[in-house]
Amino acid sequence: MADAALRLKSLFEQLLGTPIPLRIRAWDGSEAGPPDAPTLVVRNRRALRRLLWKPGELGMARAWVSGDLGIEGDLYAALDAMSELVWERGEDARTLAQALRDPDVRSAARGLVKLAGLPLPPAPPPEEVRRSRAHLHTKRTDKRAISHHYDVGNDFYEIVLGPSMVYSCAYWESPDGTLEDAQRDKLELICRKLELTPGQRLLDVGCGWGSMAIHAAREYGVSVVGVTLSQEQAAYARKRVAGEGLTDKVEIRVQDYRDVTDGPYDAISSIGMAEHVGTERYLEYARDLFGLLRPGGRLLNHQIARRPWQDESAYDIDEFIDAYVFPDGELAPIGTTVTQLESAGFEVRDVEAIREHYALTLRRWVANLEAEWARAAKLAGVGRARVWRLYMAASALAFERNRIGVNQVLAVRTPDGGNSGMALRARTWN
Repeated sequence: MADAALRLKSLFEQLLGTPIPLRIRAWDGSEAGPPDAPTLVVRNRRALRRLLWKPGELGMARAWVSGDLGIEGDLYAALDAMSELVWERGEDARTLAQALRDPDVRSAARGLVKLAGLPLPPAPPPEEVRRSRAHLHTKRTDKRAISHHYDVGNDFYEIVLGPSMVYSCAYWESPDGTLEDAQRDKLELICRKLELTPGQRLLDVGCGWGSMAIHAAREYGVSVVGVTLSQEQAAYARKRVAGEGLTDKVEIRVQDYRDVTDGPYDAISSIGMAEHVGTERYLEYARDLFGLLRPGGRLLNHQIARRPWQDESAYDIDEFIDAYVFPDGELAPIGTTVTQLESAGFEVRDVEAIREHYALTLRRWVANLEAEWARAAKLAGVGRARVWRLYMAASALAFERNRIGVNQVLAVRTPDGGNSGMALRARTWN
């Protein structure tokens, strides 16, 4: 009799102490749970072994990336339900030890072990980064981390990002607008905040595939140096620059921002790059950019932020993101970012929160990926495509639920005399 799904449902509910808001389909074809809910597909017993050996987020991620676990139906609704069961329950050793004191939990765990079969732990999927965390954010480790995320293949990113090739939060006039228009509007917004004028020098830190550099040079007549640690991004960006006839205006370098020494610049844009810097290096990052600006020069720092913790010392990097998406990436509260920029000497003049805009952007990226799933999976590999689909969909929900945000911080290297160069009513960019 095929009854694995019913047994799983019963054991999961006993283990978690709450009803499962998903339908379950097991490897034997059996199903159990609400008929109108998204379906959690447990394709084999190996999925259970992954969860038992690594309870919580990382075990779920390994099962998803390897294809042992899947979701049919509304992905966002399923992830939203699962976030309350897994991601928000806590999964550190102390929490697990407390849970296992409960006889019902121990009984359910024994039931899952019996159902899972052979006890040996499955090897992690090959897409998982394996490294020591002993040396974070050196130039070598940063280059390796950036390569893991961005050197997936430009053809793959063309599918996900669309023609704009901008891999950061767009700026939407309306949810019904196009992704391309919203990304153009974001680049335009940044140029206006920086108040670029012909003949100025702009440094674009983490320049990606060159979109900001091209827009600023073409529309505002500035000379741009774009730096990235990704060889694939740089090659793609240089080709685009040449195609726009802007080789006299735009230089793309494979270079760490810490090695840029040819200042001063009139303006610096850092769009979706500071998340890679790391907490311990952030003040160094801010000081380096401050030193590269002329007096009166402006910095536009576009950065994802997390909600502050009551005990900041307890904060830890997200396991799934760290292992599969952004190795060594760290998020900080917006207050911490502003404080560090000011500690480096900047005067922070404007902070604009655009959290809802990123949720819209991510949903469009997920839709792009799903629309060309077969080709994307062929280009990047099925496991890597699964990683991107999961992290983008889960991130969209995180922005929608105010678990994380994104902010544009406009800061000035204000001269000693105090003249910031800002208009009395500076917000003319809206």
